[in-house]
Amino acid sequence: MTTGRIEVGPTGRTVAANVKRLRESQGLTLRGLSAALKERGRPLSADAVNKIENGAAAPERGVRRVDVDDLMALAVVLDVPVITLLLPESVRGPVELTGEGEVNGTLAWRWAQGRVPLKYPEGADEGTRRKLLAMYLMKATPDGVGWDQTTQEGQRAALEVFKAWSDEGGTDGQSVD
Repeated sequence: MTTGRIEVGPTGRTVAANVKRLRESQGLTLRGLSAALKERGRPLSADAVNKIENGAAAPERGVRRVDVDDLMALAVVLDVPVITLLLPESVRGPVELTGEGEVNGTLAWRWAQGRVPLKYPEGADEGTRRKLLAMYLMKATPDGVGWDQTTQEGQRAALEVFKAWSDEGGTDGQSVD
């Protein structure tokens, strides 16, 4: 088996930059963050944290990719939601999303927050878009948590879809799973 250079994609570079930015803003050293991670049951050496941070700007110094368990532990220790590590700190300008490419920064954040789909089918009319939004909001929310109706957009979509479903006598066989 051959091993090659570890490629860090756009989301990995964003995570690297955000870990460094948040660590420094909280006055943590590499060793301090390492110790906090160890206390939380996810031991990463200071060198490993440094290599994670190198993924943003200095891959020639050695990088370490972040797996999902690292990501969750970093978010817990840095006391931020996981999406704060995954997306740029500003919504200004485009954001490059792994698997999608460039999208508007505000849209990327709203999508990551579970508020809107990343995109709608081309040519979808307003009624279809509202129905898809309502279905997306339901899919984006785990059982036991009310889905997002905090935006006017979400409220309108919910009212329209629920009214249509009740007028039709149910969901018309459509599932949100």
